[in-house]
Amino acid sequence: MTATLDLTPCPVSWWLPERQLQTLYGALAAHTHRVSFIRERIETPDGDFLDLDWSAPGLKPRPIAESIDLAGTYSAPENSIPVHTPHSLSLQDTGAARWLTEADRLTLQTAHQPGEVQALVMLHGLEGSSKSRYVQSIAQYFRARGWVVVIAHFRGCSGFPNRLARAYHSGDSEEVAYILRSVRQSVPNAAWHAVGVSLGGNALLKYLGEYPEQSTWLHAAAGISVPLDLVAAGNHLSDNPFNRHIYSRYFLRSLKPKVLEKAKRFPGVIDVMRIAQARDLRDFDDAYTAPMHGFRDAMDYWTQSASKPWLTSIQVPTLVLNARNDPFLPEPTLPSVENASSQVLLHQPASGGHAGFVTGQFPGDLSWLPGRLAKFFTFHT
Repeated sequence: MTATLDLTPCPVSWWLPERQLQTLYGALAAHTHRVSFIRERIETPDGDFLDLDWSAPGLKPRPIAESIDLAGTYSAPENSIPVHTPHSLSLQDTGAARWLTEADRLTLQTAHQPGEVQALVMLHGLEGSSKSRYVQSIAQYFRARGWVVVIAHFRGCSGFPNRLARAYHSGDSEEVAYILRSVRQSVPNAAWHAVGVSLGGNALLKYLGEYPEQSTWLHAAAGISVPLDLVAAGNHLSDNPFNRHIYSRYFLRSLKPKVLEKAKRFPGVIDVMRIAQARDLRDFDDAYTAPMHGFRDAMDYWTQSASKPWLTSIQVPTLVLNARNDPFLPEPTLPSVENASSQVLLHQPASGGHAGFVTGQFPGDLSWLPGRLAKFFTFHT
């Protein structure tokens, strides 16, 4: 059997008439409520770490017994020690208010009976974090309805540089598997759902297709504005003049300094000259992402990491939402119903931009996307 296609429009605001405005306004200016998270640091099998930002019933971002100094450093109560993390790490420029404590961990693990609570794990896009507007809008919506919500940061995206020379990439199924195992262990009684946006969505969908049997414990999943065909998306972001000068430059503004900082810690491992001269994502992936993560070059990385070939193997009910006017992915490369399994719903509205989906009168809001997710998750509860 094949996937289902949904062409129902997103009611995009009339004052955002085209794809670039829908994308840029949604990412940089759209109003959304802010969520304060509690951060947990988990160790990875290869000696690195990942930061998870939690919001859940029973967890208070700023308990009465704590204090936050002017630098944003958390001072824990005497009987409440942050897990794996020294008190001295400031969270000032992150989406988290304080570090997770042992008491918080106990709350997550034991507060709920089996099937009593719904939970959502989110994987952000390229250079995103729990501060990103699309993350905040989705987290606030589900947290307000009593869900456990956790934002999983890819390596180096939580406000702290990761320990190793490697970072993260679009096709890292093993990292996704580790994240999902970790959050499930933290809240074992919850009905878990997973959402990935853009790069995070590609990694999630690839994992679901590569490991269909191991992922069926998830009640449902969703990929939002996913660059399913990474070759097409990578070339489009690198070759299209607007995309190269606006989007690629925006991403490189944070990617290049991070990698150049790594080069100081790992001399001789990274080609500093090629990184400094990178002018688009193809250049950057050729110089760093591909060789650092075991690929021959950017084209090999994009080809091997694309999630589109794996859609036919997905066994978890999965929403794949792509606006047909997404500036990151040419419309002709979007999947058809023959390209995905019967567990997949392909929702392809005409407008919405890339992870934008702004609705309402000016100044607009980001409420449509979490509502669309909730509708899909409710149907598959």
